[in-house]
Amino acid sequence: MRGPVAPPQVPLSMSRADHFRDLVQDSVERLERRWPQLAEVDFVVLEVPEKAEETVPLGSAVSARKDRPAQIAVYRRPVELRTKSRDERALLIHEIVVEQVAELLGLAPESVDPRYGQD
Repeated sequence: MRGPVAPPQVPLSMSRADHFRDLVQDSVERLERRWPQLAEVDFVVLEVPEKAEETVPLGSAVSARKDRPAQIAVYRRPVELRTKSRDERALLIHEIVVEQVAELLGLAPESVDPRYGQD
């Protein structure tokens, strides 16, 4: 029998990067229900931070300017290195997204998501 083990629509055929992007998107969708203004924010997944720093950030937030929307980035490789399972990764990604949204909006993470830190 030749051919793929699973059809393309089945999660088995998704790459780790695709799974990661889906986890970020799930987190963003959860927050957009409460914070509709997040539809104006560009959420991206990058492999690693561009600048070398003493500590490796897991995410970053950049405010909007006239020529570009606000952007929140989640860094895939540092997050993957700190988590062992998909569930752990999902929790950490959501915490990162909540923290970056809070920074962007000038709020406490608990204000952005009341369940922050309880998982």
